[in-house]
Amino acid sequence: MFLSTDQQQKPDALIFEANGNGSHRVTDEDDTSTAVESSVPTHPLGIKPLGNKYFHTGTDARVNLGDLQVLPDEMLAQLLEYLDKRTLRLLGYACKFLYAQCSYDDLWKIIFLESEFKDKSSFQWQGSWRATVLGLSPDKRIKIDCSNVFSDVLHRPFVCSHISLPKYTRNIPPANKIPSLDDLTYDEFAEKWSKKPFILTRCIKSWPVLKSWDMDKLHEMYSDVVFRAEAVDWSFDTYYQYMMDSQEESPLYLFDKKFAEKMKIEVGKTKDAAYWNPDCFGKDLFELLGAERPAHRWMIIGPERSGSTFHKDPNATSAWNAVIQGAKYWIMFPPSAQVPGVYVSEDQSEVTSPLSIAEWLLEFHAEARRLPECREGICHAGEILHVPSGWWHLVVNIEPGIALTQNFVPKAHLSDVLSFLKYKADQISGFKKEVEDPYTLFVERLRIEYPELLEEALKQMEEKQGNKKRRWDQVVGHDSTDGGSEHKKGGGFSFGFGFGDDIDGEDEIP
Repeated sequence: MFLSTDQQQKPDALIFEANGNGSHRVTDEDDTSTAVESSVPTHPLGIKPLGNKYFHTGTDARVNLGDLQVLPDEMLAQLLEYLDKRTLRLLGYACKFLYAQCSYDDLWKIIFLESEFKDKSSFQWQGSWRATVLGLSPDKRIKIDCSNVFSDVLHRPFVCSHISLPKYTRNIPPANKIPSLDDLTYDEFAEKWSKKPFILTRCIKSWPVLKSWDMDKLHEMYSDVVFRAEAVDWSFDTYYQYMMDSQEESPLYLFDKKFAEKMKIEVGKTKDAAYWNPDCFGKDLFELLGAERPAHRWMIIGPERSGSTFHKDPNATSAWNAVIQGAKYWIMFPPSAQVPGVYVSEDQSEVTSPLSIAEWLLEFHAEARRLPECREGICHAGEILHVPSGWWHLVVNIEPGIALTQNFVPKAHLSDVLSFLKYKADQISGFKKEVEDPYTLFVERLRIEYPELLEEALKQMEEKQGNKKRRWDQVVGHDSTDGGSEHKKGGGFSFGFGFGDDIDGEDEIP
C-alpha cells in the first residue's frame, strides 16, 4: 500500500499533459530558445488528474465510496469542512479515496484556525497543517498508495504549488517592462513619474537594514517576537519553521504593521534609524494626521510563491515597496484597466478574484501580458518599486524574501485621496474607530498647513466628479444642457421589458 521508490521518480511527460504517474512537464512555448522547463513531481500520495482515469485499466478507488459516489469531488470536499479533527481522521481510514480526500491539507488548515492552536504563538510546525494538528512527527506518518485516485480537486492544488515561476517572470516583453532608474529627485518625480510605476536601483543603498537584516539574522534576533501572518499571530521562530518547510499553494504571508514597535527599531533620519522614507517621493501628506493617520507601513516576509493577488492600495494612496532580501515579481495595470480574471463591482467596493496567485498565472497571465496597459518587472534586493495611486498590482516572491513597504499621499494624488475619502466613505480602511470622519479631519489639517494646495486639490476633485456625472448623463440619455430637463438622446439606451410603453423609466493588505 505504500509508494515504492520507483513510483516517486519524476517521469517524462508531454507539454501540459499528465503522464501515467500524474507528473507534468511545463515548457515555455512562447520562447523555445530558452525552453524554461519545470517538472511537477508525482503527488506524495500518488493522486492523479481526473483525465488519467480514462487510461487506467485497474480498479478506480472511487467505487469504494458507496453511496457517497453520487457526490462530485467538490461537494464532498465541502462536506468534509464540517468535520472535527477526530472524525476527519477516522473517516480517512474507510477507503483510499476518503483517505486522499481527508488528507487534503486545506481541510486541516481550517481545523487549525478553529482549534486551540489559533491562540498559540509558539509551537512545533510539522511540515503540514494535518501533521501539525495531529502532532505527527516524520517518523509517525504513513503514505498510503492512492495511485488509483483520480481527482482534479485534489491534484490541481498540488500542481499549483509546484508551478515554475520563471516561466512567468522571465522574458518580459520590452513594451511591458517597468522602467528602471538609478534614482530620482523630488522634482523629477512630481513632474514626470508620480503616475507611473518604476524601480529605483540605488535609492536605498544607504539603508542600514540592507546590511543588518537577512532571514537568519532576524530569526536569531527576534525569534520570540510575535508577528501577524494573515490570520495568525506567530512567533518569528514558528513562522521561520513554517516558511522553511511548507509546500502550500498559497503560503502564509507575514505582514505586520507594528513591526517597528515590536522590534524596537527607529524609522526616519535619526542617528540610529534602521531606514527612512526616500526623499524622491516628497512630503507624505497623511503625516499631517499624526497618530490619527491610518495604518501605513508594514514589514513583509514570505517564502517563494507567497504574495498578494490583484488589488489596489487602500484609500487611493500611493506606495513604495523596498526589497531587503530576495526578489519580487510585479505585474501591474492602470486604474481603468480591466484585468483578466479580476471582477469588480460597479462601485469598486468588491473585487472578486477566485484564484490563487498560481491559478491566475496558469489561467490568465498569457492573456494579461498581451494587453498594451500591462507593466511587469522584478524588484531585487536593494531596490525599491513605486506603486502609483489606483494601480492594480499582483506581486509574488520568486524566492524567500524580506521587504518594507509604506503607503503615502504625494501632492500629485491629493485630489484622488480626498475624493476617495469623501465619496467612498464605506470603503475607507486602516483608520482607528475614534476617527469618525477621515475626510473632514484631513481637510482641516490641510487647511492649516497647505491652504493653497488644498484649494487646488478640491477644485480638481469637483472637476473630476462633474466629468463623471456628464459621462453618466450621456450613457443614460439625459440632456443636462436644457435647464435640467431630460430627453432621450440617440446615443443613449432605453430599458424596457418588451411588454408595452407604459413602464417607467479590516486591515487591508496593500
